[in-house]
Amino acid sequence: MPVKIRLQRHGKKGKPFFWIVAADSRSKRDGKYLEKLGTYNPNVNPAEINLDVDGSVKWLQNGAQPTDTARAILSYKGVMLKKHLAEGVTKGALTEEQAEEKFNTWLDEKAKAVGNKETRLAEAKAKAKAKALEAEKAVNEARAAVPVEEVAEEAAPEATEEVVAETATEEAPAAVAEEATKEEE
Repeated sequence: MPVKIRLQRHGKKGKPFFWIVAADSRSKRDGKYLEKLGTYNPNVNPAEINLDVDGSVKWLQNGAQPTDTARAILSYKGVMLKKHLAEGVTKGALTEEQAEEKFNTWLDEKAKAVGNKETRLAEAKAKAKAKALEAEKAVNEARAAVPVEEVAEEAAPEATEEVVAETATEEAPAAVAEEATKEEE
């Protein structure tokens, strides 16, 4: 029975969530599996991966073939390195302690790199939020300044219209009186 380490899709449309499983290569993508090795959530940045490293190494040593995506995930989490170091121990090139030490130093470096990426993303997000807040403040200040000017402009035409109307009403009776006197003559 050929065994594959592959992703099994879960989640809803547009929000994928994957299980990393060891399954018979003839089974369906989301069908029966032999063992669940971990989870992979690509919806967050950086992607969240939970993986049983020792179980994955065991399956790889027993001949399981990972798919391309699964191989990338296993490599990212250090499973492929641990398998490589385990082969070195069986051949006598390394001792168990040396292999464990190399793997732990690699894990520490990887954790630092992921931590740096998370802090960079958080800083970029904070800068974008601050920039958006400043832009919103500028827009709000512009909106606050515009109504004051518009109110002054709107009041001025109304005042001139009132003055014109008052003069017209004052002139109208005089004009009517003049017309009346002309007609009488």
